[in-house]
Amino acid sequence: MTRAGCILLIILAAAGAYRPAQAQEFRVKPDHTVVFGGQHLLPDYLPEFTVLFSATDPQLKMRPAGIPDVQYNVATWLSDCPDLNRTDRRADQSGDGFDDEILEGSVESRTADIFNSGRIIVIRPSSHRAEGGYKVTFCYPENDLFRITAELTADTTTGHPLLTYRLTAKTGGWYSVGFTGFAGTEPERTDEIWQPLIWQEKRFPDKSYLTLAFRCPVPSAFITSRNTTYGILAHPAEFPFDPLPTAANSRFGIAVRDRKGLASPMLFAPVPGGIGSETAPGGELTFSALLCGQRGDTTDALRTVAENLFGFTTNRNNALGSLNETIENMISYVLGPYSRFLDNEKGCTYSTDVPGAVKNVSSLNPLEIAALNDNRKMLLERALPVYEYVLSREKLLFCADSTQNIQYPSRRMNGPCCPVSELTALSSILKGSAPYLLSFAKKEYGSTRTRNLDVVEEGCTWKNAMHLYRATGETEYLKKAVAGADRYIRRRIDTPATDFRDPEAGGFFFWTGFAPKWIDLLEMYELTGNKAYLRAAHRGAKLYTQYIWYSPAVPDRNILVNPDGKAPHYQYLKSKGHAQMDAPAERVPAWRLSEIGLTPESSGTSTGHRGIFMANYAAWMLRLAHYTGDEFLARTADHAVIGRYRNFPGYHINTARTTVYEKADYPLREHMELGANSFHYNHIMPHISLLYDFLVTQALYRSDGQVNFPGEFIEGYAYLQSKFYGHLPGTVYGHEARLWMPTGLAAPADRQLNYISAVDDDALYIVFMNQSPETVETEVALDYALSRHSKGRHYRTQVIGGRGVSGPLVDGRFPIRVTGNGIAAVRIETPTPIRPQLAALFTAGKQWQTSYAATQDDAVRCMRISFGRAANNVFVYLTKDDTQLQKVWFTIDGRQTEDTHYPFEHTAAIDGERTEIAVKALTRQGEIIEWETLELKK
Repeated sequence: MTRAGCILLIILAAAGAYRPAQAQEFRVKPDHTVVFGGQHLLPDYLPEFTVLFSATDPQLKMRPAGIPDVQYNVATWLSDCPDLNRTDRRADQSGDGFDDEILEGSVESRTADIFNSGRIIVIRPSSHRAEGGYKVTFCYPENDLFRITAELTADTTTGHPLLTYRLTAKTGGWYSVGFTGFAGTEPERTDEIWQPLIWQEKRFPDKSYLTLAFRCPVPSAFITSRNTTYGILAHPAEFPFDPLPTAANSRFGIAVRDRKGLASPMLFAPVPGGIGSETAPGGELTFSALLCGQRGDTTDALRTVAENLFGFTTNRNNALGSLNETIENMISYVLGPYSRFLDNEKGCTYSTDVPGAVKNVSSLNPLEIAALNDNRKMLLERALPVYEYVLSREKLLFCADSTQNIQYPSRRMNGPCCPVSELTALSSILKGSAPYLLSFAKKEYGSTRTRNLDVVEEGCTWKNAMHLYRATGETEYLKKAVAGADRYIRRRIDTPATDFRDPEAGGFFFWTGFAPKWIDLLEMYELTGNKAYLRAAHRGAKLYTQYIWYSPAVPDRNILVNPDGKAPHYQYLKSKGHAQMDAPAERVPAWRLSEIGLTPESSGTSTGHRGIFMANYAAWMLRLAHYTGDEFLARTADHAVIGRYRNFPGYHINTARTTVYEKADYPLREHMELGANSFHYNHIMPHISLLYDFLVTQALYRSDGQVNFPGEFIEGYAYLQSKFYGHLPGTVYGHEARLWMPTGLAAPADRQLNYISAVDDDALYIVFMNQSPETVETEVALDYALSRHSKGRHYRTQVIGGRGVSGPLVDGRFPIRVTGNGIAAVRIETPTPIRPQLAALFTAGKQWQTSYAATQDDAVRCMRISFGRAANNVFVYLTKDDTQLQKVWFTIDGRQTEDTHYPFEHTAAIDGERTEIAVKALTRQGEIIEWETLELKK
C-alpha cells in the first residue's frame, strides 16, 4: 500500500520488438494519478472506470444517428433517458448495403449516448501498490454490484503502458466497463480529434456516440494537441481476426466525447448489450487496453499503430495469379453475356439496386481498355455505345419506367450526363475530331447539373477550370483553377473541418466527401508543379487513410472457410431470392482473406459492407508515394489490390470470410446465382481501369519515374477515379514508347511477376514488377502472332532499367530474373515494327466544319463520332419521350430506319464529307411531325 504523499517511480524494462531501447517509466502520485515519462508522450491518467449497468437487456441495435446531411448508423440502446429521433428514410436509401431493420427499426425509448445506456457507477482507486518493480495494482471501493481491480504494467510485446481491469459481478445483469481516465479537454483547445468513422479533423460528435469495434480502422480514438497525439487502444489480442468483425461480435467500442461534452479518448468493454456483456453473479469480465502517445497528428498515430501494433509492415503477393491474368479475365468477362451489358439500352443493367434501370460510369473506361488491349470489339461494342449514352442521357442512371424513384433515375434524353473533365479528356484523346465536346464542356462549366443520385454539381469550379485549361491551353482557366485551388487549401486543408457542411464535398456519404479533394489537388500539382498542391494532396490522402482498415492483426496461420461447402449467403441477396453458392471448404492463409487496405463503402452502408474491392485510391496513393516517398501510402495501395481475385470479384467482403470471389469463374453465372456479394455491373470496366492505373503507377513508383506514361483524368463519380492511358507515348528508361497490352502477349511462368508493355518502331518493351520479396527467376512465353517474331531465330533482349537479368528470345521464350519487390525493364528487338490495330484511334484527322447540329426546337440532336479508321458514324437522338411520340423515322443520307422503342435514337455508319439527317415522328395524337433537315460536313 502506498503512504500518503509518497510517489512511486516504476522503471519498466524494455521488452518487445517495437519498444524503444531506453527504459520506459511512469510514476503514480498519492491521488493515484499516473504521470508518464520517457517517450510515452502521454498526459496524466487516472485509472478511473465508468461502469454501466442494466438489470435488463438494453437491446443494442444500430439506428440512424439523425446527423443533418450525413447518413450514418450508430449503436443505440433502450434507455430511461431516450434522445433518439425518427429519421425519415430517403429515396436513395434502398438497395445494397441498406438494412431495413436499421432504417425502419423503432427508435422509441432509445438513446445513442453511451452514458444514457444504463446506470452509471464511476469508480476511482482507493489504493495502489507496486508489485515487483514492474506492475502497479489499483484497488477500488466495494459496491453492491461488483468488485473490480486494475493492473498497470508494460505490455511485453509493444512496450506501451498496459491497463487491465478485472470485474467480478455480485449481481447478475448487463455490464460495460469504460476506460475513462484521461482528463477532458475543451474541443476548441484541441488541434485534432478522431473517432471513426466520421469524426475527423475537428468534427466533434454532438453526443457521446460509441463506435463499435467492427468500425475501427485501428481500435482507438485520438486527440491531438500541440503536435502530440494520444489515445487508449484495445490490445491487439482483444480484437480477433476471425470471425469477420461485425456489430454482433464487437467486444468493445470507443468514444471521444465524455459525459461533460469534453474531448477525451475512451474505450468501453464489453459493449452494453453486446457480446459478453451479460454477466451472472460470480461471473468475471476482463479487458486490456494500451495507453499510446506520440509526436504528430492523428494520421501519424494511425500509421504508428498500424505498423507497430497490428503488423502492417509487409506487402501482399500474387498467390492467386498476376494482375495481367486478372485484367485479361475481366476483359473477356465484360465482353461476354454475364457482364449484363444491354446492347439496346447502351448500358449496364443496374438491377441489383434499381430494377429496370441501366447505369454507366464513363465512356473513358471502355475506350482506355480498347486502346491498351488493342481490342476492336471492346471499342465498337462497349466504348462506342457508352460514348453515345453519356452524351445523350440526362443522368448516369437511366430508367424508362417513370414510376421508378430508387436512387433518383432519369428517363430524359438531355445530355451530356458526363462531367466537364470527361468532355475535356475525350476532346484531348480524340485529337479534336469532335469539336462539340469542348463546346459541351464550356456550357456545362457555366451551369449546374445533377448527374448521380441527387447531388447537385456546380459547373464553375476550380477543378473544372483545371480540366478546361488542360484541354484548351487558355490561361484564363488556369488563373481560375489556381485561385480556386488556393482558396480551397486555405479553407479545407489549412483550416480543419468542424462540421459536415463543406459545399465542395459532393455530399457526405462516400468517403471522398468526408476527406479533402486530395486527388484533384494531386492533379493540380502535376499540372503546375507547385509543391503547395502536393503538400495539400499528401495531407488529404493521409486523412483518407482513416477510412481504411488496418486492424485486426492478420494472424500467420491458415483459416478454414466455406466449412459446409457453401459460400456465405449475403443477407440482402438472400432476401431477394438469390441462391447460396457452392464453394469448396479449404484452409488458406489468413492474409488472403483480409480486408486490411480496403474501406467500407460509405458512412451509410458501413454496417454491412466490410470492405469494397473498388479501391481506386490505390493508384493515386502510389503516385503520391512516388512524389513524397511515403511508404505507408504505397503499402496501403498494395494491400488494396494485390492477391485478391482472378476476375471481377463483385463489390465487397461481407458476412464471413471466404475465398469464393477469388475464383476465376466466380462472376460467370446468371445474376440470381450470385449470392455471396452484390454485383454492380457498371463497375466492371472502371475496375479494369483501376488495375491498369495501378500497374502503370507501380512502374512509375518502382522505377523512380523512369517509366512514365501521360494520362488523362477519369472522374466518373464517387470512387471511380483513375488515369486514362494509351493515347500518348511515354518513356521506358529513356526510350519513347506507346503502351500496348493485348491479351496473351506475355506469360511469365512465375505468377509473382506483373508487367506493363509498350512498343516503338524497333522494339517491344516489357516492364516486369516482382510482387514477391524473393528474387524470381523464371521463363516468359511470348505470343509470336502478336509480337511478329519468327520461330527458329534468336532475338536479343536487354534489361535497360531496374535490377534484373534476361536472356535471348528463342522460339517464343526468354529467361528473366527480377529481384524481390523489384522492377526490371526488358527491351526486345522486333523484326518489323509492331502496328497496333487501333493505333489510328488517336491520330489527328481533318476536322469537320460541322460535327454537331440540332433542330431549332432542340428536339433532334445529331453528332459525328469518329474513332479513327475503326468507326465513322452519325449518332442521332430525340429529346422528346414516349409520352409525346409513338414512332420515329430516321433518314440518314436517304436510308430510312423506323424506331418504336424509347429512347428514340439511331446510329449509322457514314462515308464521304457530308451527311444529311432527316427525322419525322408520329405523335400520341396521331399527327406527323417533320423537322428540318440537319447537315454535318467537313
